[in-house]
Amino acid sequence: MTAKIAILGASGYTGAELVRYIATHPDMEIAALSGNSKAGMEMAQVFPHLRHLDLPRLTTIEEIDFAGIDLAFCALPHATSQAVIAELPRDLKVVDLSADFRLRDPAAYEKWYGKPHAALELQKEAVYGLTEFYRDDIRAARLVAGTGCNAATGQYALRPLIEAGVIDLDRIVIDLKAAVSGAGRSLKENLLHAELSEGAHGYAVGGIHRHLGEFDQEFSAIAGREVRVQFTPHLIPANRGILATVYVEGEAAAVHAALAERYAEEEFLVVLPEGEHPSVRHVRGSNYCHLGVVADRIPGRAIVIAALDNLAKGSSGQAIQNANLMLGLEEGTGLRLAPLFP
Repeated sequence: MTAKIAILGASGYTGAELVRYIATHPDMEIAALSGNSKAGMEMAQVFPHLRHLDLPRLTTIEEIDFAGIDLAFCALPHATSQAVIAELPRDLKVVDLSADFRLRDPAAYEKWYGKPHAALELQKEAVYGLTEFYRDDIRAARLVAGTGCNAATGQYALRPLIEAGVIDLDRIVIDLKAAVSGAGRSLKENLLHAELSEGAHGYAVGGIHRHLGEFDQEFSAIAGREVRVQFTPHLIPANRGILATVYVEGEAAAVHAALAERYAEEEFLVVLPEGEHPSVRHVRGSNYCHLGVVADRIPGRAIVIAALDNLAKGSSGQAIQNANLMLGLEEGTGLRLAPLFP
């Protein structure tokens, strides 16, 4: 049977990316699209690159009839999803792409997002959506909270190393470069072409980036004690992609072996031969994450580099991977598009 899908917030970048993947998905059909600020418009007017598709007209969320809808992707701005999902039918499966349900501890949510959580009962049932590490829970979930794209990249590089005990947990540095689409589609002065092009800069420097809440939560849970990483993201003048360069204390051979063993059966996580390192140009437009390990010139230190597309594996591709599990479908269905190159 074909699953009927609604995309809430279809007029944003992640919404458009969901449409792009679902358009060729053999077991999903888009039945409703919302975009409150674009309600009444055709998707072709909002995203001309989707003109060839036969898609529903954009509506408000209130206009959607959820009878017969099997799953909704919630691609709404942060701090919006809590109220919206609370009003959705209880039998509707939901994959939320915002930050609203990622942090299990309500106090942590308030710390990182500056306001109390508004849907505590929903938070209790939400499953963290890093597919390769929570797939059994995701299969049984009604509500899945997609990870942050920066958080996913760092976790793919580090989780197996923490699990295997091959690195010093108190000396982890994540230096991350993120493309501008990760900031969303709304107009912002610092994202204008003249402000962004031909330059790069750090942001949320000094441990104030919200994705640190996810790193703290997940790494500490794995280690069984508090783990705090140093993390500095940088905005680069590119449309898509995240490149995380992670500095660790540990033997490069052991680090590479831990990643290779953990991801040996993971279709979308590709560990390169030791000494090779990835590029975002080799994963652009795809649901793949490439990982590489290089020995540092200083003995006992290693460099792990992870590359993924923030709109795909970091967000919408991950969301569809999770939805496949929730709907009882084969996990990789509809996600095996080759990366775009050049």
